[in-house]
Amino acid sequence: MQDGGENNGQGRLKLGPAAAHTPAKRLPADRRREQLLDMALKLFASRGFNATTMEDIAEAAGVTKPLLYQHFDSKRALYLELADSVADSLVEAIGKAVADAEGPRQQVAGGFAAYLHLVLTHADAFNLLFGSDVPNDPDLSRAVRGVKSTIAEAVDPLIDAGLEEGHRRMLAYAVVGMAEGASLHFLTTRVQSDEVPQGSEAADEATRLAARLADLAWAGLRSVHRD
Repeated sequence: MQDGGENNGQGRLKLGPAAAHTPAKRLPADRRREQLLDMALKLFASRGFNATTMEDIAEAAGVTKPLLYQHFDSKRALYLELADSVADSLVEAIGKAVADAEGPRQQVAGGFAAYLHLVLTHADAFNLLFGSDVPNDPDLSRAVRGVKSTIAEAVDPLIDAGLEEGHRRMLAYAVVGMAEGASLHFLTTRVQSDEVPQGSEAADEATRLAARLADLAWAGLRSVHRD
């Protein structure tokens, strides 16, 4: 299927190597959609939602505005799809790390490592949701909260301390908040000093930071008791 054809709406952002940008060529609809998502992510993360227009995205991707609107009805729809994609990638990575872990302590460390690895290797995706320019819009803010809820729901079953559901869920949100806060602090300080790690250095740094957070979280979870 080529640009201008029927769009099935199934394109998803892939948090892997950046999508190939070949604006001079007519791309199949799924590849074009991926390219547009990738470009929108970069612009939203660097400029913020409010300062980025559909015209900006179309120009950066080398396409016309009508073509962009064939894939996405609005800037809000584009942002919401990005938020869903980032959430899916985070939950998938955390789930795989936890499934491969040998025990509860390793699950905690693996979950943090997966989260931080995505943060350090895809800072644009993290800034889209948790940076200073998160949209001041009820629906979009609700989408960001939904991402946090999705991650917390993935963490919830790992907290096996004989707790009632509400208590366990609150702790899951606390763990997610710990990862978010530490990641935001790390990226902010490194960006300011122009020292954001890349490649294998980012993976090593994610492992190191995850070990520190896991030590804190594990010590706290081990001391949790029922009210």
